[in-house]
Amino acid sequence: MHRLEHLLENNARWAEQIKSENPAFFEKLSKQQTPEYLWIGCADSRVPANQIVGLLPGDLFVHRNVANLVVQTDLNCMSVMQFAVEYLKVKHIIVTGHYGCGGVKAAMEHKQLGLIDYWIRNIRDVYFRHADTLDEIDDEAERLDRLCELNVIQQVANVSHTNIVQNAWDQGQELTIHGWIYSIKDGILRKLIEPITRAEQIDPHYRIR
Repeated sequence: MHRLEHLLENNARWAEQIKSENPAFFEKLSKQQTPEYLWIGCADSRVPANQIVGLLPGDLFVHRNVANLVVQTDLNCMSVMQFAVEYLKVKHIIVTGHYGCGGVKAAMEHKQLGLIDYWIRNIRDVYFRHADTLDEIDDEAERLDRLCELNVIQQVANVSHTNIVQNAWDQGQELTIHGWIYSIKDGILRKLIEPITRAEQIDPHYRIR
């Protein structure tokens, strides 16, 4: 199994199935990508972006990292956003977390973990911002799930604060930001906030114009 032949065989079967259902699929897909959606999600292997929203390759532009963070000094994330918004002209940015997230859990435990400490510090900031409310939740699993929700809400705000998004709105581009959370236990996505469609919906302190 060192050569992963079973994965290559899986791929061959998958490609044949797609071609049997739609013979022109890969030819069309190879010419361009025109997704309407940018998905910013967690790198957790149990949260496969395309599958859980029922979309085929080419329909969803995807960026994933530990705990679905949007950090404005993360040039990887910012580059993905800029390409999606300015060049692909996506109409929706969907920030999607999931309950029981390991990255969020690590941020709650206040342990030294190594390099990832610098990354999850962003989640610890979310915790401290909402500490009074979170500390009232006695059940640890419920507290974790609430922090997962609050983390998504903060990352949606971070998306809306970027000049990438605000410039698009200023130029009249149709662009909506969503905050969702996924339950691995039942496979269902849930909406956490109302969609954000314009700069007037965000705190004036974060507007660039």
